[in-house]
This record gives sequence, structure tokens and C-alpha cells, in this order.
Amino acid sequence: MSDSAQDPPVIEFRNVAYRFSGGMELLAGLDLQVRRGETLVLLGRSGSGKTTSLKLINGLVTPSQGEVLVEGQATTQWNLIRLRRGIGYVIQDAGLFPHFTVERNIGLVPTIEEWPPDKIKKRVAELLQTVGLEPDLSSRYPRELSGGQRQRVGVARALAADPPILLMDEPFGALDPITRAELQREFLALQKRLRKTVVFVTHDLREALLLGTRVALMEAGKLVTALPTGEFTKSPDPLVQKYLDAFGAAPSNGNRDSA
Repeated sequence: MSDSAQDPPVIEFRNVAYRFSGGMELLAGLDLQVRRGETLVLLGRSGSGKTTSLKLINGLVTPSQGEVLVEGQATTQWNLIRLRRGIGYVIQDAGLFPHFTVERNIGLVPTIEEWPPDKIKKRVAELLQTVGLEPDLSSRYPRELSGGQRQRVGVARALAADPPILLMDEPFGALDPITRAELQREFLALQKRLRKTVVFVTHDLREALLLGTRVALMEAGKLVTALPTGEFTKSPDPLVQKYLDAFGAAPSNGNRDSA
């Protein structure tokens, strides 16, 4: 990573727990830091607390215990509108507004931020090129796009106002293997160029090792281990070994810095 490990973390979980009102605990005692410019992958099965962790970062839910800090300030102290506008959020199936064109979907946050129309149009054109889409797609609606195209639009929308942080919740999980591999490669190229601070959720070990700078393995609402990608496969932890056995030899991106 370009920044020193001594720099303050961009995102920090301090003894965080999250419980439903009925008392069911989804997260317990989570301590975790995310450094500037790294891609931290949250790996784990469904129900392990990965998506809840993302929602805590952008204030969609509030910790039942402990605190989550973004840029050194607890999410409970942030103006939530400002917090969320500084965070791009990409979900599975893109979550596009079906009645908006591609251009309006991508330009949503800049429009809310009251950018001039010509600046929005220019930004949309730039981002379509960045994510590998043709300019003439800007006038189409989500229903007229393939799954891969919709996901690219979702990434473009998350990048529209150039947020420093990206949260990505299994963004490629619903795609066919070929399209998924294409978007994984594009993500790596994009991140190499933009150096965003990314928290990426997946249950796929291969994807975690390919895209991540560091991998944080979660199970039943708790953090099992968080290691640089190159060290993760060497961990003696029994759950890590279980993942390695389930997925077999998994590729590493091979050229990412350790956290």
C-alpha cells in the first residue's frame, strides 16, 4: 500500500456488536481496521455478518455496542447524508432505478449535489468509458441491458461523485462465470488506477484472494482472522483450512501490496 500502516485507518470497528430488537446477535466484538487505498475483503458464509458490517459503515444500521469510525469520526456523529455521499455502494444486481435511464442512474448523486447538467453529462460519458460501456447505452433503461452491463452501470453510479470509499456487496455474484471473470479483471485495473478504499463482500474464496489486499474471514457474527492476501492461504486456522479444502487451490492476484 502507498500509505504507511501508521496512518489513521479510514474505517475502524471498535468492539462492535449489532443485535436485533429481539436480542438476536448478528455481530459480536468486531475489531477491524481498513487502511487508505486497500481492498479489504469480508469473506464468509451467509449469515456471518458481512453485509451487516457494510451497513454499519454507511450508517444504514447503528451499533448496539461499540462504535464504527469513518475518517476518524463515529458514524453516529456524522451527518448521515454527507457520510453516504462520500461512500459508493455497489450491490448484487446493481440495484438500478428501473424508470431511470443509464445516464440518470449514473448521474443520480451529482444531480443531488446540484452539479451543472453539462458537468453531469461529461462525467457520465467518462464513467461509461471507464467501466467499458458504449456511449449510446446512456439513453437505455436497465431492462434493456444484460446482467453484466447493469453491474457495470452500478459501479459507474457508485463512482459518479468520486467518493473515497467503496462498499461492494457480492457485486459479481449473480453473473455467469465468463462475465464475472471479466468484471473481476476490470475491477483490479480500476482499483490500480483509482486507489479507492474498498470493503468487498463475498463468500467465494477465489474471488477474495484475487481481488483483495487483505482477507477478513467471518463466521457467526465474529471475526476469525484478518490477514494479507499472501498470508491467508498459509494460516493454520481450522476454518481457513476448511475454506481452502472446499475451494481447492485458489488464485492470488499476485501483485497487490500487503496491508
